[in-house]
Amino acid sequence: MIKIVMIYDQVQSGQGTKDDRMVPLSGTRSVIGPAIMMKPFLKELEEKVIACLTCGTGTYEENPEEVTRKLCAMAIKLNPDVVICGPSFNYPDYSNMCAKLAMDIRVKTGIPAVAAMSEENAAVIKEYKKKLPIVKVPKKGDGGLNTALKNLCLAAQAAARKEEKDLAERKICY
Repeated sequence: MIKIVMIYDQVQSGQGTKDDRMVPLSGTRSVIGPAIMMKPFLKELEEKVIACLTCGTGTYEENPEEVTRKLCAMAIKLNPDVVICGPSFNYPDYSNMCAKLAMDIRVKTGIPAVAAMSEENAAVIKEYKKKLPIVKVPKKGDGGLNTALKNLCLAAQAAARKEEKDLAERKICY
C-alpha cells in the first residue's frame, strides 16, 4: 500500500475562496478536495491518502521558508511514500507554491513529491519540469479531469517506486 500526503491551497481544500488567501497552515487525516475524486484510482493502484495538508497561497507567499519548514516537518512525521502538491489547475499562485513545495520536500526530506498543474502555468512548468514530475491536468472547468487524476495516481506510484523517468514519455507529465 502506497501512502500519500496531499498538499492543497485554500480553494482545493474547501477552506476558502481564491480571495481568502491567508488561510493558516492546517491538516486533516480525512480525505478532502480532489483526493475524493481520486478514490477509485487510488484503490485500483493500492494507494491511500493518509493526510491532506492545507495552506493559503497568501500565507505561503508571506513566509515561504517557515511554511516549507513546517510542511517538511509534517511530511517527515506522517512518513508517506510520496507527497502530491496540487492539482493547482490554472491558478498561478497555487501552481508556483506546488512546484516550490514539491521541490523542497524532495530536497529537504528525501520524500518523493510530485506537482500537478495545467499548461497555462508555462513559466513554472519550464522552471521545474526537469527537476520533478509535473502531472498534466486541465485548467479548472475543462474536460479530462478523471484521466488527469488517474495519471496523478500513476505518477505518485512511479515516484514512490523511484521509477519516474519515463513519465514524460508516457505523456503523463510535462
